[in-house]
Amino acid sequence: MHHKPSVLVQVDLDGRHIRLVVSGCVTELNHRALCPLVRRARTLAPDIAVVVDLTTAHHVEPAAVDLLRWAAEHEDAVRGTPAVDFVVPAELPGHGTVTQLAGWAGSRRPGSPEPARRAARPRAAPRSRLAG
Repeated sequence: MHHKPSVLVQVDLDGRHIRLVVSGCVTELNHRALCPLVRRARTLAPDIAVVVDLTTAHHVEPAAVDLLRWAAEHEDAVRGTPAVDFVVPAELPGHGTVTQLAGWAGSRRPGSPEPARRAARPRAAPRSRLAG
């Protein structure tokens, strides 16, 4: 399974609120991919409210959330902008369930027969129409 985050950027029509909706996996190793997006969102307009929404992510490591918060407060802080809000589910989704389901979906039981394959049907020759 690939540990990649996917981000959807939602901008309100008034341009005062930006929501980064993160899906996929957010880990200690790949959390840095989100930092430039947060920084860019904070610089679009003065006094813009940025929200990072992790509720749709499949896998979130607690260390990644801590590192993201620290980076937003220290490294990626933009002078004159409000703090970044993080929306995190009450219980962070673990990777075990996703891995078990992914491994189960593509595997067959030992000793089970191969799936039956359909025989290719012979194709009829295309008909031509003569103008006349």
